[in-house]
Amino acid sequence: MVLAAYRPLLQIPGALRFLGGSALARIGGAMFGVSIIVMVSSRRDSFSLAGAISAVAILVLAAAGPILGRLVDKRGQRRVVIPFATWSTACGLATVALSWAGAPSWTLFVTYALSAILPEMGPLSRARWAYLFADEPDRLHTAMSLEQVMDEASFVIGPVLGIMLATLWFPEAGLLVAFLIYFAGNVAFVSARATEPPVIAHEDRPGGYAVRRPGMLVVAAVLAMVGMIFGGNEVVAVAVAKEAGQEGFSSVILALFALGSTISGVAFGARVFRSTMTRRFLLAAIGMFVLEAPALIVTNLWAIAVVMFVAGSATAPMLITAMSLSQKLVPAALVTEGMAVAITGILIGISTGAALGGWAIEHWGAHEAYAVPVTAGAVAVLLAVVNYRRLEAAEAANPAGLVDADGVQDPVTS
Repeated sequence: MVLAAYRPLLQIPGALRFLGGSALARIGGAMFGVSIIVMVSSRRDSFSLAGAISAVAILVLAAAGPILGRLVDKRGQRRVVIPFATWSTACGLATVALSWAGAPSWTLFVTYALSAILPEMGPLSRARWAYLFADEPDRLHTAMSLEQVMDEASFVIGPVLGIMLATLWFPEAGLLVAFLIYFAGNVAFVSARATEPPVIAHEDRPGGYAVRRPGMLVVAAVLAMVGMIFGGNEVVAVAVAKEAGQEGFSSVILALFALGSTISGVAFGARVFRSTMTRRFLLAAIGMFVLEAPALIVTNLWAIAVVMFVAGSATAPMLITAMSLSQKLVPAALVTEGMAVAITGILIGISTGAALGGWAIEHWGAHEAYAVPVTAGAVAVLLAVVNYRRLEAAEAANPAGLVDADGVQDPVTS
């Protein structure tokens, strides 16, 4: 059975506890993007404004991610997560209150952007697996796949919940619940202390930054294009459904995209690969472009939903491979920071995709705006092809896995 490969992970003492907390935090995080778009477009009647507010916040998150990741590596997860999760939630609740009160739009830019200075659950949770399976590469591959399945499952549940709350209750309801769920998840996550990675002593830490490690910029650049696919798809789905008079259907489109990725992620994680990560990275990029392209030629909402379901199947292999590759390219003491750099690429892309998607909707039309994510997919393939040998060389330079500060390699990834 495919699922049998994941059972040993859940039997590790403390694993279920931190996984449960990370699942809650991810669902809350998955609600943020669509909730702010629905809230602002409903209250202010402007998709471009909604996209811009979302884009600014994601840029802040992208900038803060590697900084907080480095701080976590230096100070430990528990000492960093709780203060910043509290800060983020307070600013998020302020955004909800200002929208409800009809405050000027610039105040939403400020408070929602400040709420984006938050710990990213993906790197935090993956860092725990890297610590637990430091000498078991195949099990780490399965654990990284489980992480991606959880990410994608949260994007099946999160957008549906956010849109449902905003449309059935009031426009701010989705964002309000999102921040409450996010905060609760972070508290539960850090309460699982047994699986928290130890802090590497200052004198044993390597110099420099994760982003400067060979290959990291290539991975981040390709992931920026992947992020543009995500950001473009999200805002365009809302607009296409609204234009058809079925605004709630956007949650079906987005959920099916995430569901396709979830299913492929489960299957991908159960396999053991012997090809290079660089090769799988390129093939995944090609898959994302080819499978997204039909969105340009189908117009029926259910047809678009089916296309998104199929297109989503390339997402999990891309992100699983990218995150594993990011771990492999950095020293063990920079693992959280390295993964945060990769996610920063995605976030910059989501921000850009959301902004360009909003602009394209208002200037080209809702369906025509699918040109934004499709073009981003083509650029991702181009970047992966042009930089293939450089990335392959960076991977080959560290064949066994992460390199510790003392230069000894730890086989932490396949």
